[in-house]
Amino acid sequence: MSGTVPQIAHLLVERVEELSDHDMAELCEATDAAIIEGGGFGWVEPQGRAALERHFRGVMLVPERELFVARLDGHVVGSAQLVRPPRNNEAQAFGATLTHAYIAPYGRGHGLARLMIERVEERAAALGHRVLNLDVRETQVTAIGPRPQHRAGGGRRRGPEGRIAWH
Repeated sequence: MSGTVPQIAHLLVERVEELSDHDMAELCEATDAAIIEGGGFGWVEPQGRAALERHFRGVMLVPERELFVARLDGHVVGSAQLVRPPRNNEAQAFGATLTHAYIAPYGRGHGLARLMIERVEERAAALGHRVLNLDVRETQVTAIGPRPQHRAGGGRRRGPEGRIAWH
């Protein structure tokens, strides 16, 4: 028996309004890695740091978008966006969309994707949204694969205690 203790990964998902240059570099690297692997985002070809940096800086400027980053042992390895309807769309104010969610291949297997979805879901509920639409590409097999908590129709319902109904 060895005296080594297995290391437990430190997981963190946080909503960000700005990123340091170092965090931005890690986010761009994670995004390109996910794009190459086919596991998320709208692009199918890697975009490189300059294009991704412009994209993420733009996301953080849009009032109806919130950027969440996933960290593994302090390093940015993924992100997601919560998109709310614009203020002039009162008819759809009940719902929001979780989009561009991914974890880079080197950050998977620790439960970060689940934690990220929970954090976005909590934020949407705190903002008063009752429905959260999940926007995923068909190539994201892990994200859309069978899970016990998902209904056969693709959605998931949470109880009446103020949680989100997924569609």
